Amino acid sequence: MSKFKKKNKVTENIPTSALPDIIFMLLFFFMTTTVLRENEMLVEQKIPEATQLQKLEKKTLISYLYVGKPKNTALYGTEPRIQANDVLINTSDIALWVNQEKDKRSETEREMLTISLKADREVKMGPISDIQFELREVDARRVLYASVGRVQN
Repeated sequence: MSKFKKKNKVTENIPTSALPDIIFMLLFFFMTTTVLRENEMLVEQKIPEATQLQKLEKKTLISYLYVGKPKNTALYGTEPRIQANDVLINTSDIALWVNQEKDKRSETEREMLTISLKADREVKMGPISDIQFELREVDARRVLYASVGRVQN
């Protein structure tokens, strides 16, 4: 009687040499197709034109206030509203918002915080003056009035 041994061990090697290439392709795909989330605009924005513009160097020190007529007029009415980040706030909430924005920065950057006021061109000066007053009250004196460049012919 001959002894035949049955081989129970089956070895199948899965090639893993292409795995890093596949991972980097997926990573690159998601990096190019993903859009970083910006603020969802709750107010209308038609920014006024300007003839002389100055570009800021450090955009991380800018916090944005948007002023305009609400897009959802059924819920918020037609009077101009203030949007800070993704929320509509009242003029009385500006001090709290500025302090929260300062708390997000490092100790050295807090005094360099610039408030960018992006107001719709249809907004009257009354709400803008109220915002300016509230900003002065919390010592946020670096205010930037955003505008778009005028096309020169």
